[in-house]
Amino acid sequence: MTGRQFSRSHMLAELRNSASGEADLFDVVVIGGGITGVGVALDAAARGLRTALVERDDFASGTSSKSSKMVHGGLRYLQNGDVRLVYEALRERRRLMKNAPHLVDLLPFMIPIMTKDSVVSKKIARALGSAMWMYDITGGWRIGKFHKRVDAERAAKHFPTTHLEKLSSGYLYYDAGADDARLTLAIARTAATRGAVVVNRANIVDVGVNDEGRVDRVVIEADGEQITVPTKSVVNAAGVWADAVRSLDEGTHPDSIRPAKGVHLTIPWEKVRNDIAVIIPVKRDKRSLFIVPWGPLGDGTFRHCYVGTTDTDHDGGLDEHQTTAVDIDYCLEALNQALDTDVVGTITLADVTGVWSGLRPLVKAPSQVQPTGKTADLSRQHQVAVSDSGVVRVSGGKLTTYRVMAEDTVDQVMRGIGRSARVSRSKSTRRLKLFGATPRRTSDGSTLSHLGNRYGTLAAEVRALIAFDAALGEPIVPGHPYVRAEVVYAIRHEMATTLDDVLARRTRLHIFDRPAALAAAPGVAALMATELHWDAIEVDRQLTNYQQLCAAEDAAARDQSLLPHTPH
Repeated sequence: MTGRQFSRSHMLAELRNSASGEADLFDVVVIGGGITGVGVALDAAARGLRTALVERDDFASGTSSKSSKMVHGGLRYLQNGDVRLVYEALRERRRLMKNAPHLVDLLPFMIPIMTKDSVVSKKIARALGSAMWMYDITGGWRIGKFHKRVDAERAAKHFPTTHLEKLSSGYLYYDAGADDARLTLAIARTAATRGAVVVNRANIVDVGVNDEGRVDRVVIEADGEQITVPTKSVVNAAGVWADAVRSLDEGTHPDSIRPAKGVHLTIPWEKVRNDIAVIIPVKRDKRSLFIVPWGPLGDGTFRHCYVGTTDTDHDGGLDEHQTTAVDIDYCLEALNQALDTDVVGTITLADVTGVWSGLRPLVKAPSQVQPTGKTADLSRQHQVAVSDSGVVRVSGGKLTTYRVMAEDTVDQVMRGIGRSARVSRSKSTRRLKLFGATPRRTSDGSTLSHLGNRYGTLAAEVRALIAFDAALGEPIVPGHPYVRAEVVYAIRHEMATTLDDVLARRTRLHIFDRPAALAAAPGVAALMATELHWDAIEVDRQLTNYQQLCAAEDAAARDQSLLPHTPH
């Protein structure tokens, strides 16, 4: 690995060196370690700026690990008339598939067309066909795939548990899927290879200005220590927490973000048995949800599928657990309406193995004091703005377009520090391969395939741990592909510091099978204790914190629940 070592202690030492004057001041400090923040750090570092990024919690611990895990244009945005956003997203989708082929893969989608009792009827299907052609023309063609109409027999093979007697046909089209947390981490590590200082568990507590009122430093708190880091510029990429950062700079809380909640739930794949992603209607409000298979086993089957996403206002605390019984009822109601429950049975809360929810950082209109209208109708276009002190803020946007958001943000940073915003081809991120990129991706269900699809070329480093200690090749819990070596690797090379970091983000066990994650927790904690020199008290604290997190999720899902629910 070139550039800086991806070690938290090493990164903190770099910040201290800058604070003491032993190293040059930073050109830019980025606040926020989600997909947008790490994208900004990579773009800035690629242009040769001395760059630092600080994240209060863990990389992708907020929205960027809790998305729908899709890299897509957004068919519904096209239907809403947002052609520019769709064009941009489809162009970026293709770039991501080239730059991170180990993490971003082709994902077929099907929209079932039903003869009756469905939001998507034959009549609506005709208009949908026109929208599909628009999607292809706007940019869907970039991955060499065009939509097609499939007959009832073919559609039934993709979604065998639906109401087959009503199934008329289906539209097949193509987008891409990605492990959002792994993608965010890969971008952070790529930024480090370009010289960026990137650190988690480092909270911004103050933003300072010089005599001219221009930002010239930030104060960071990490491990009980405060570090004053000098910098020429600051980027606020804190997502739904952007207003809290703005209050440090501007003195007041501007209330400019309207958080929109997106909830997903996971169930065993055999309950649905769809071999590609399927879009199902929500009769209650005429929206739609995705059913996405996850965890290929190599024989055309999968471990799980997940259902989502909702799109509603969130009026609770930003750090609170966000999935409620009402949210789960909503998803299960739509799922059960789409399934032939007389044949496969009703899906209930007892079948749900995991839940997750993220908050989209949608930007309020300037005149909007109280939320009005549906969050689904708000634009997903991003905005870049500059405060009076020169802090650059990037807001809104979507995971797929993170690179464009970063490019626009760094353009503004360059202008603010008196540098040209023009980007040469050699310093552009458009063709920059992410750390670990490999063109090979397989899905045969083997450990080798599993590691390759998560780490790319870096899988060799994980396999080297197993070669040194065969016990590290054992799974962290039976029935799942994650091996003990991944825990060790997460600590040594991916800056994991807590049990939640490993179970929820370095692996994805927590969101797909929470009971299995709870069973794995003691063994994972023991491995982490050896690597991080935890004593018995710290091991117990980590286990207690994680168990309480799981208990809170479970309690929220069951509170005032209407489940089990039988659709009418």
